[in-house]
Amino acid sequence: MSAAPAAGQRVPAFLESATPAWASSSTEAVYLQKFAVPYEYPVYFTERLFDRDNPVFVQTLARREPTKRHRFFVYVESNVAASWPSLVHEIAAYSENHADNLELVGRPEVIAGGEQVKNSPDLVTQLQRQLCDLGIDRHSYVVAIGGGAFLDMIGYVAATTHRGLRHIRVPTTVLAQNDSGVGVKNGVNAFGIKNLVGSFSPPFAVLNDMAFLRTLQARDRVAGIAEAVKVALIRDGEFFEWLEANAEKLHACESTATSIMIRRCAELHMRQIAHGGDPFESGSARPLDYGHWSAHKLEALTSHELRHGEAVAIGLALDTRYSVQIGMLERGADDRVFRLLKTIGFFLWHPALEMRTPSGEWSLLRGLEEFREHLGGELTITLLRGIGRGEEVHHMDTNEILQAMAWLRRRETGQ
Repeated sequence: MSAAPAAGQRVPAFLESATPAWASSSTEAVYLQKFAVPYEYPVYFTERLFDRDNPVFVQTLARREPTKRHRFFVYVESNVAASWPSLVHEIAAYSENHADNLELVGRPEVIAGGEQVKNSPDLVTQLQRQLCDLGIDRHSYVVAIGGGAFLDMIGYVAATTHRGLRHIRVPTTVLAQNDSGVGVKNGVNAFGIKNLVGSFSPPFAVLNDMAFLRTLQARDRVAGIAEAVKVALIRDGEFFEWLEANAEKLHACESTATSIMIRRCAELHMRQIAHGGDPFESGSARPLDYGHWSAHKLEALTSHELRHGEAVAIGLALDTRYSVQIGMLERGADDRVFRLLKTIGFFLWHPALEMRTPSGEWSLLRGLEEFREHLGGELTITLLRGIGRGEEVHHMDTNEILQAMAWLRRRETGQ
């Protein structure tokens, strides 16, 4: 039997009633759980990241715990390692030079990249096992150095090992530095579907090093500029005009113009992610994927013979012409976009645009349904209301798409 409370002692609330509220036998209840988690990560622009006197890398790893010795492991895309033969040695030397703050837990691992790296579940499992064997924990770092597809795959490995490791991206292509590398998505392909398996997992940091871009072939440097044209078309008319004025310099991969373009493009992408209202794509709109419904399908139809940026350039020209045809966009804007993309160096037609299924349907048009299915909601496509003004629509007319394709073919091939 419980002792009576002493004089003046407060009786606990749960003893005031023989049956407290939480002990109710009711079979119906609703408890609403709600919380918000802030995300923050820096995006650096630097030169020669692993030069011994460059403080960016060590400061990045130490920014939350400046007195700790930080463990990290590095994955390098094979194309990057081949074009920069001393890179693996420079990373090791950098770690030794900053041994008070850094511990490189093993020789950097060189892995083949490109879109095919996202097609191997066995590789994902292998890398997860490797990180466990190395003792990489949630306070250690996984560093990925490579192009967008490579970063997607390593980011997925990091996000799913120990439910999320600290991941640092070092994008090495124009496309990755100005677009995919600064975003919050990771993923791999599965069952023939691009990015079917993945996560929304923001990186710990993004480190953009212009020196990597000088190792690229001209085709790869040009391909990434398509994403700059895209974000200018939907968000910044002034930036589009700057691209027009500097198109020849961008075609020639002139360093200053390329650097300005990448930084502005990255800034606009980051602004959309942070302030667009749907960073983890819980809705059906994807404004940053303007021109991508056809681009994703073209990549698949060409077995990725087309670079992502090359397919995006075709998609931009196609959807801009469509916007003009249906009266959303002023006449002549399609010509401006076409001229800009051509001056930068894109070829805006591919025979895959006219491929048909065995039943005679246009293969490209399947891209619309795949675009909708990826989000599982209403079809939402960004078109243009003006240069610098994107607007979502929920229907595209098949005949108008085919007419836009015919226009594009005539402009590019004269046929």
